Amino acid sequence: MAISAMPRLRTQAFIDGDFRPAASGATFATENPATGETITEVTAGDATDIDAAVSAARRSFDDGRWSRLAPADRKKVLLRFADLIEANTDELATLDALEAGKPITDTRDVDLPETVKTFRWYAEAIDKVFDAIAPTGPDALGLIVREPIGVVGAVVPWNFPILMAAWKIAPALAAGNTMIVKPSRLSSLSAIRMAELGAEAGLPDGVLNVVPGPGGAAGAALGRHMDVDKVTFTGSTEVGRLFLQYSAESNLKEITLECGGKSPALVLADTPSLDIVVEQVLFGALMNMGENCSCGSRLIVHRSVQDELVERLAAGLAAWPVGDPMDPATRVGPMIERPHLDKVMGYIERGRAEGARIAVGGGRVLEDSGGYFVAPTIFDGVSNDMTIAREEIFGPVLSTIPFDSEEEGVRLANETSYGLAAAVYTRDLDAAFRVSRALRAGTVGVNAYSEGDITTPFGGYKQSGFGGRDKGLEALDQYTEKKTIWVTLR
Repeated sequence: MAISAMPRLRTQAFIDGDFRPAASGATFATENPATGETITEVTAGDATDIDAAVSAARRSFDDGRWSRLAPADRKKVLLRFADLIEANTDELATLDALEAGKPITDTRDVDLPETVKTFRWYAEAIDKVFDAIAPTGPDALGLIVREPIGVVGAVVPWNFPILMAAWKIAPALAAGNTMIVKPSRLSSLSAIRMAELGAEAGLPDGVLNVVPGPGGAAGAALGRHMDVDKVTFTGSTEVGRLFLQYSAESNLKEITLECGGKSPALVLADTPSLDIVVEQVLFGALMNMGENCSCGSRLIVHRSVQDELVERLAAGLAAWPVGDPMDPATRVGPMIERPHLDKVMGYIERGRAEGARIAVGGGRVLEDSGGYFVAPTIFDGVSNDMTIAREEIFGPVLSTIPFDSEEEGVRLANETSYGLAAAVYTRDLDAAFRVSRALRAGTVGVNAYSEGDITTPFGGYKQSGFGGRDKGLEALDQYTEKKTIWVTLR
């Protein structure tokens, strides 16, 4: 069912329990990438607004209105928060589809249910995580306790606006912290609305603040702020480096980075059903228009099945129609903005210039719409030293790289500066485990593209990030400090 009603747009910062404009009065335009038209003007926060939000978060943390609540009481509020998100699914799904160009079936049927699940899972985990007692002798008692880390800044990306925010907000609040969320300037609307729902659920004033604005102003101010205890960032590796600099320049706040990826799908000679491989490889490469840090953008395939697989992949694109994100039949929406469209098209031209062959796609489509649509593109005859095989494209572009032996396939898969996700396709159980252990990636799917679920940690090796993980109990733990209380018994 299509969603046609335009939701009411909340466009101001949400600070200390209330909406407010930027101190400077500045705004920025956010647009619909399917049409190129402006949706609305959004508050453009800067260092002054970040400082106000941090002050509110610090005050609410220090007076204990949230941090010193019993875990069961925080649980009740977060469960109400999840219920309100679920009750407003259509509205929130529409915001992300309009602003980020995501297919409405993805936002409504995947992103929003997963967001609700995330809040409920961490709410239920709050009162089931125990501290520890050290194995001392009878003359001492050693307590190892977790305490909330304090004021947390979360900088979230535009490709999964509400879900990525939830991955950070839910565990951080569950642990007792207070927060400032800086959404991408390209997709701020759902995060602002979510903060309002949090207040309605019972979050005290100052616990969850949202400040939209440019990264160079609001994001940098959050990263450099002397009263922020931790920043968790999801985005490009280039910007992730900046947050390490900001930490070094300020108070050495903790930094968790989830950055880029160039994920391989490794298809061995004894592959399972090619129909399954086609379905999963296309899903890994095209889900969310390829605007996904764990996008399976490199198909590393045994030469014996390469030609047939590429032919089937090209035919399989019929199941991935490009179109209006608000049309339930659409599976591939537009690129997020014109500069990103130009970047993706530049990579396609670079691949062609370096000698790769376009098996299908390779151009813009639906230009009359005014939107930023790219045809799903499959390259054949790619070598691992080509630009399209090395750099993160963040678009619907799949590079096919052949290999002749398992060892060569693993080597090619690992020849990247990233290590976020990977997949291996084989009928051989021994090979599946052997290759999974050999692949240098934070998540490895076997005979499927997979990022796991809310119970499993998500993050990467190498330049895909470090300092912690999203999801799982690992995420809850990273928003706490561990303290030893040593009692000498007389």
